Amino acid sequence: MNKLELAFEKYDAYNRKDPISYTYKGEVFPEEYFLAKQLYGWVLKLDPEPSEELLLASRSQHIGRWEIPRSQYPEGKTGYLDWRRNLAIFHADKSTAIMKEVGYKQDQIDRVRQFLLKKKIKVDKEVQTLENALCLVFLEFQYEDFFPKYEPEKIVNILRKSLLKMDEKGREQALTLHYSDEGLSYIKQALEQIS
Repeated sequence: MNKLELAFEKYDAYNRKDPISYTYKGEVFPEEYFLAKQLYGWVLKLDPEPSEELLLASRSQHIGRWEIPRSQYPEGKTGYLDWRRNLAIFHADKSTAIMKEVGYKQDQIDRVRQFLLKKKIKVDKEVQTLENALCLVFLEFQYEDFFPKYEPEKIVNILRKSLLKMDEKGREQALTLHYSDEGLSYIKQALEQIS
């Protein structure tokens, strides 16, 4: 097994410990394990020749996410942003430890940390690819369960912020996904606000 395969094996083993489950086509998976595999799949669709570091980032983007639940932080925007910032550092640290364990060099580790900390979105092509993939995973696998929990105005605002993080290529892919009529209407409203 090469370093990449070893790292994937360790990332996947860690994410299989997720106590939260996700059901897809009748099969039950640990949620973060399932979503990491989907993120990896989207990266491969968006970039036929991804770097090894991009692949590593795609499989460890949300490693161990369940260990820092949103409920540990105050409600509201400040609490949400603190949670997201601390999660990103947590994921980067977990990924770093595994990369060191399997023998990656520091420059490769630093590059993966750049992805996981979302540095240079809109500037770095590969960071943008990962951001597109993250948004697409949300839209494909989480959005339909997510939007009924909120008022339409809030959903459109959340979607607008997500779609703004994507580039044109990512937005084009977003429109190829299957949505309910209500879900699609919110996406169209959000797109109108950024066009």
